[in-house]
Amino acid sequence: MTAAPTLAKRYIEQRDQGYWIEGTRISLDSVVYAFLNGKSPESIAQDFPLLSLEQVYGAITFYLGSRELIDAYLKEGEEEFEKLQKSYRQKNPLLYQKLKTAQAQKLIKS
Repeated sequence: MTAAPTLAKRYIEQRDQGYWIEGTRISLDSVVYAFLNGKSPESIAQDFPLLSLEQVYGAITFYLGSRELIDAYLKEGEEEFEKLQKSYRQKNPLLYQKLKTAQAQKLIKS
């Protein structure tokens, strides 16, 4: 009797202090945030045409299987973004105010 081969496929790789869809430049963050915002795997695959539906499901499965780790990683990224945003706001308040005004005008038009 022949032993069955071990079938394991990697969908996520860790590089540059982040998580990425294996062999792509698409971050796991992008897929996870779309999933957490209620998008279906099929819709996420449409939003990221370089990803197959299998890769999207693989990324979601990885997230669900490592939820505590990835949630902490995402929270750390959000905190870093907030620090950068605050720093830029303090360094250039005029530019920040212009951006806020433009954003408000865009919301009014839509």
